[in-house]
Amino acid sequence: MQSKAEQPVRTKMQELRLICDKEIPIQQHKIDSAVHSFRRSLETLQSKAHTTVENQVKLGKLKAQLRVAEDDLVKALAVKTRKEAKKMAVKDSISATKAKMEELKRAVEEHKARKDQCAAIISQQDIALWKRALATSERTDDQVTGRREDLQEAIAWYNEVLGFQIEGGHGVKFIFTNINPKNPSGEYSFTIRHANDTYTLLDCNPHLNDIKELIHDLNRTNGLFKFVRIMREKFQKAAEFGVLPQFTPLHQDSSTISISAPVSSVSTDGGDESPAEKNELQIKHEQSNNVIHEERGRQAILSPGSALSLRRSPRFQC
Repeated sequence: MQSKAEQPVRTKMQELRLICDKEIPIQQHKIDSAVHSFRRSLETLQSKAHTTVENQVKLGKLKAQLRVAEDDLVKALAVKTRKEAKKMAVKDSISATKAKMEELKRAVEEHKARKDQCAAIISQQDIALWKRALATSERTDDQVTGRREDLQEAIAWYNEVLGFQIEGGHGVKFIFTNINPKNPSGEYSFTIRHANDTYTLLDCNPHLNDIKELIHDLNRTNGLFKFVRIMREKFQKAAEFGVLPQFTPLHQDSSTISISAPVSSVSTDGGDESPAEKNELQIKHEQSNNVIHEERGRQAILSPGSALSLRRSPRFQC
């Protein structure tokens, strides 16, 4: 009884087993197909994802290039704006320049017209002006000629009564005569040179003991007038004590001018000089300046009269 009851169950189970055995390959095939399809889909998605990443990189580069292009565009627009503004400014400047040129042309025309008027007026007055100028020039020439004759006469008197010579060479040599009453023709001299704003004594005949102090005082005060007067007085005192100059047969290569020398009563401060003595000292200084300029240029010998036309210089320049 029990075996009969189990028989249908076994049969049914076998049927089910057969059905399952048939379904298993089918489902397995479906599963394999699904897996294979899933793998292909996954590969496709990975490829798309990789392509997307590459596209994003390219997009970033394109965006950067776009920003650079935008910056270049902004700069180009700015340059164009500046050029247009400059162009407008140049146009305005050209217009203003043209207007100014027109004004200048009108001003030049007006100036020419005024010039023509002035020229007409001046031409009418030329004859009278030339006549007056000629008369004035003649009177001035007469006055200058008379004064020159008076000065030359005074110089000739000084040269005749006193003696003073200046020789320009390596230095400036001052020669005095009429120092010693016993030997009026005896020459007492000293030679100085001026360079780099300093006076230097090159020679003194006869030698004086305190000559260094005198040169120092000359460099300190620049008092050339006073120095020459003191040197003459020193020579006069030396002559009183019987000191005679040494004979010097050769003179330095120089240009020589004979002019007057201060008289023996001249004081060192110049406070009691007579007008004639002051005039003589002025002539002496002007002549010494002429010698210095002659030594520089190696020009022809100057005359006392020509020396008076030169300006006085505060220092020698050797």
